[in-house]
Amino acid sequence: MFTSITDGLLCCLMGKTPNAVGPLESVESSDGFSFVEVKPGRVLRVKHLAPAHPPGAEDAPQTAGVVRCKRRITVYRNGQMVIENLGDAVRADILHCQNGSEANGTMELEVSDAAGTGAATPSANPPGPGPAKRRRRKPKKVVNVDCTKFITSCKGTHGDVVLFFIHGVGGSLDIWKEQLDFFAKLGYEVVAPDLAGHGCSSAPQIAAAYTFYALAEDMRAVFKRYARKRNILIGHSYGVSFCTFLAHEYPDLVHKVIMINGGGPTALEPSLCSIFNMPTCVLRCLSPCLAWSFLKAGFARQGAKEKQLLKEGNAFNVSSFVLRAMMSGQYWPEGDEVYHAELTVPVLLVHGMHDKFVPVEEDQRMAEILLIAFLKVIDEGSHMVMMECPETVNTLLHEFLLWEPEAVPAADGTEAEKK
Repeated sequence: MFTSITDGLLCCLMGKTPNAVGPLESVESSDGFSFVEVKPGRVLRVKHLAPAHPPGAEDAPQTAGVVRCKRRITVYRNGQMVIENLGDAVRADILHCQNGSEANGTMELEVSDAAGTGAATPSANPPGPGPAKRRRRKPKKVVNVDCTKFITSCKGTHGDVVLFFIHGVGGSLDIWKEQLDFFAKLGYEVVAPDLAGHGCSSAPQIAAAYTFYALAEDMRAVFKRYARKRNILIGHSYGVSFCTFLAHEYPDLVHKVIMINGGGPTALEPSLCSIFNMPTCVLRCLSPCLAWSFLKAGFARQGAKEKQLLKEGNAFNVSSFVLRAMMSGQYWPEGDEVYHAELTVPVLLVHGMHDKFVPVEEDQRMAEILLIAFLKVIDEGSHMVMMECPETVNTLLHEFLLWEPEAVPAADGTEAEKK
């Protein structure tokens, strides 16, 4: 504590950040670590494990899992949004939502955007004796999505599958240790970068280096370097936003997405009343308190095991300057509900019930907006659920990778589904 206060005072007097993170001298190592220069002077540490697949390795079948993704997204001037699913219904034989129903249910929902005040309200059972009459309204914006997706099982023996793991604020690629080891042993090719200023990546001393757009371009560079034909994106917390960005930018390359405690489908905007708006030197003095607060909020239990996990995962071990710049740089107005509703990739949502950062209602909201989504809640987990319950998380992730949908044409059932 005394050392942190002293460093904070020196930071105020000298205007320097004492704990800036820099890249290691080594460029490559035998254990899968490498350093990738995404742009001049900006170097990221990346862990890349690529099992050797023999020539003629098994490829995915191209006939199974054909799904017609068709939906109409209508946004009205009062901020309301109506999503109509007009394509195939996806039957989930393995994964189900928290309430046991299928992800694409028959409930008709009318939802409001981030500017609205109400949550999603089912319109299948309107109040009153008769159906509510709607006055014709002129839409502000209409988005039509119409494509065919080949959603197949992704096995470790497939040579065209890569798993990308992206951490959030204050973390590092080390938080994925259990997942990287698990899937590498199953034969999957895995890639996990350290965000700029985190882990062993370079830490530029300029706030503009940590905006959402700057970090997203870093992830784009890493993705383009290692991507194959079928890529699965796994994100945690803030890292989910980068997965969403990549899935939107590369719909033909992103095969599935896994969002762990990522929150609702709302546009990012930094808080004006956050503790992270304080000067860097003050945050440096408060760093022990912030680390303890993260331990209490990020884990369901705060014992010796959790403290060791926090230390091994190199979580919340970033400079005060980077932490402040990361929090103030979370501005992404494009990432609203319409942006998420346009995604046609299957998404698995994993939520730790005791998460104090992300309420379960936000992930439920995300499941309502997405076209093909499955929500799984882990009762024993919190925000760092992949570290607290690695076996459970690994099993869920592996089931989702192997999952292949059974498409049921909407024409064979009732009317087109609406969400």
